[in-house]
Amino acid sequence: MKTSRDLPNAPAASPNALPTDLIGREFSPNPGYLNTASHGLLPARAARRLREAVEDLTVGRIDQEALIEEVEAARVLWARLVGVAPERVALGSTVAAQVSVVAAALPRGAEVLTVEGEFSSVPTPFLHADDLRLRVVPPAGLADSVGPDTALVAVSAAQSADGRIADLAAVREAARAHGARILVDATQAAGWMDYDAEADDFVVCGTYKWLLGPRGASFMVVPPDGGGLRPVQANWFAGADRWESCYGPVRDLAPTAARFDLAPAYLPWLGTARALEVIEEVGIDAIRAHDLALAERFRSGLERLGRPAAPESAGSPIVSVPGAGAAVEELARAGVSVAARDGGLRASFHLYTTEADVDRALNALEDTSVDTPIDVPG
Repeated sequence: MKTSRDLPNAPAASPNALPTDLIGREFSPNPGYLNTASHGLLPARAARRLREAVEDLTVGRIDQEALIEEVEAARVLWARLVGVAPERVALGSTVAAQVSVVAAALPRGAEVLTVEGEFSSVPTPFLHADDLRLRVVPPAGLADSVGPDTALVAVSAAQSADGRIADLAAVREAARAHGARILVDATQAAGWMDYDAEADDFVVCGTYKWLLGPRGASFMVVPPDGGGLRPVQANWFAGADRWESCYGPVRDLAPTAARFDLAPAYLPWLGTARALEVIEEVGIDAIRAHDLALAERFRSGLERLGRPAAPESAGSPIVSVPGAGAAVEELARAGVSVAARDGGLRASFHLYTTEADVDRALNALEDTSVDTPIDVPG
């Protein structure tokens, strides 16, 4: 599998411009698609690999060892993206299932601190775990709410509903001061944010949004010491020697974070590996600059229309327009794909989005200004 390090004479990506030839090869024009925060678009190379794999499955060309090599390539690419060793990365299928592994390791009575409006995959496993105390606080007060009873702080790096960026530096400082660990959900951040997972204890991430993969694959970063996790989902794939772990109880698990792996559903991982190649080749600096510039263009246009974005969206490629959720269906009829979240309209911008897409959305919103009531916060 080629990565950017294998490409001959590959030019370094500019922090201010995307490689338009690569973007043109990987993405068909999708006018008005402003909904990456719900699901990213699949790159062409990922789609080709999935078609090849489906064809192989129909005619019996199934080489599981070769498929696992591709799964392992995804682990390496993700680890490089977030700045950790691959040995710290476990493979899963959903964020909630991996958060549940962390919840199962906490002592009875432990306090878990999270924020209001957090995506449910983060707090729900703690709520339903044995005898844990889940405390929910306003996002702005998260760091100040960490106390001596806090065992774990669980928060998204970027919030799903409104794009709010967590002050992770403040949370880390408060957690360390009180001996608490941190779990960060990077699902709405990895792929555009310059995020360093080395700074946090546990990191979980679904791959089907900003990482552009198919749904059904997720990553978890664990501390070098394992963080006290127990392999409650242990299986043959988590064995120290997988092909010697197919029968009977698996007594020797992998010495790395792979001991927390789930046996992979191959197709999502094949697509994820190719999608991560694209992210790496384009470069996070270029993606971030592009995404944030488009988000700012959208915010400026909203101001001109008298429909200001939520201030919580500042500095994020996820932009929320409070009270405008009713406009989502009308925008869809105009060929603009956004989402309704928490009563608001949510638009999100990624490497395949263009200025023309932003302007299309603004024009559609202007056309709905008379018929669609908008509650502008005062």
